Amino acid sequence: MKQVNTAFAGYGSGGSIYNAPILSSVEGFNVTKVLTSSPKNIKAAKKDFPQVKVVKEYSAIIEDPDIDLVVLVLPNHLHYTFAKQALEANKNVMAEKPFTPHSREANDLIKLAHQKKLVLGVNHNRRWDSDFQTVKKIVKNGLLGKVVEYEAHFDRFRNEVKPGWKEKKENPGSGILYDLGSHLIDQALNLFGNPKEVFADIRTQREGATVPDAFELLLFYPNLKVTLKAGMLVKDKGPTFQVFGTKGSFVKFGADVQEEALKEGKRPIDTSEWGVEPKNIWGKLKTVQEENLIESERGNYTVIYQNLYNAITAGEALAVKPEQARDVIRIIEAAQQSQDERRVITFG
Repeated sequence: MKQVNTAFAGYGSGGSIYNAPILSSVEGFNVTKVLTSSPKNIKAAKKDFPQVKVVKEYSAIIEDPDIDLVVLVLPNHLHYTFAKQALEANKNVMAEKPFTPHSREANDLIKLAHQKKLVLGVNHNRRWDSDFQTVKKIVKNGLLGKVVEYEAHFDRFRNEVKPGWKEKKENPGSGILYDLGSHLIDQALNLFGNPKEVFADIRTQREGATVPDAFELLLFYPNLKVTLKAGMLVKDKGPTFQVFGTKGSFVKFGADVQEEALKEGKRPIDTSEWGVEPKNIWGKLKTVQEENLIESERGNYTVIYQNLYNAITAGEALAVKPEQARDVIRIIEAAQQSQDERRVITFG
């Protein structure tokens, strides 16, 4: 089996919790180098990949002719520079979401990858959340008839500002709209395509916060309204998904179980029950004929890395195309313009 020699640029929680356990559950990836200087991250990298070489300069990765793939798990404002250097060095790239802080940067990287005939992936893994996969199946199968309204939430309760780059105003790409919002936006675009108009209400609610920590984003389509909401002061959470159509509605509480499993140190390869949601958080489908609990589809983050491996080794089309990840950033830019100008923004 062809081995894809892989290097991680960065190895904080994005590397050790959200990427390494998934990548190591897919055959064919050989992690040889990790770029980090933090003693904590060095320890985590050595635990996950005992034979890995830890380096402190990015040049040790991009100048290594044996490296096929660079996985970027860095602060958002570094994605563009590091991805560009990797592509220029003829390395395939997997960037953690959000793709880049600005869509013009994403366009530059897409153009460069195309010119170099390299694979440029973006880790929008939450397309493979069990709840979203369930919603997608219900919508695509027409169980709700014509969908007229879709509402998705990604809420948390964290009433104190967390230290780190994600909540620093001086870092482009920081704040909740880029962090949690990019997941919600990608799911909506994956389901319905690009909207015609965008409106946003973006807020900074917590004491001491310097970047947005709550938003309501409206995407307008012909005969369809999409509402995406996230906040850091939601102690008692409501439904995660509500979808309304001409034949009925679907309402789903609870969260995909994969994130908690990853935080507990589990990997998909180690359990046969990976991504299986308990019955108590299955969604409820109510139509004019009946009312039923709908068993959740199985969540599976390994799809994105299996697809990445196939794209690099066999030319398979990417499931998450960089152009789609770029459009997520375009929506965020439109949302920011809407907030600044307090008006609906035409999207095209």
